[in-house]
Amino acid sequence: MSDNVPGTLAEDGIRCSDAEREQVRAALYTAAGEGRLTMDEVEDRLGRLEEARFRHELAAMTADLPASEPAEATGWRPILAAARRTLLADLAVLFGRSAEPAPARRRVLMIVAAVIVLVLMAAIALQGFESHGFDPRGLERG
Repeated sequence: MSDNVPGTLAEDGIRCSDAEREQVRAALYTAAGEGRLTMDEVEDRLGRLEEARFRHELAAMTADLPASEPAEATGWRPILAAARRTLLADLAVLFGRSAEPAPARRRVLMIVAAVIVLVLMAAIALQGFESHGFDPRGLERG
């Protein structure tokens, strides 16, 4: 919405979309909820919002309001990023490449956890072989 500055001639202006109108509508409702606008001001601006045709007209409706803060990251991305950082830090400690010296107890716990994961993976692989007709002794069943 900031592509057109207030004062741009209508002939030179960029037309606004329904999505941009919805963004302005949401900003007005947020401002009313925060106590920045009275209900009369909101109703007046909403009336002008439906008549607006260009981006600079929309920008003028929210020019006296603070810019909205970006939304926090949601979903799996922050969780996966935190898990990745933790895993990399643990691997650095395990292989002795950490900047901080790790307590021996933490290193032992990581080694035990790695062994447990490897044993579980081997058990799952063997179960998969058996379910596809292979005997654990290496002979194929008919």
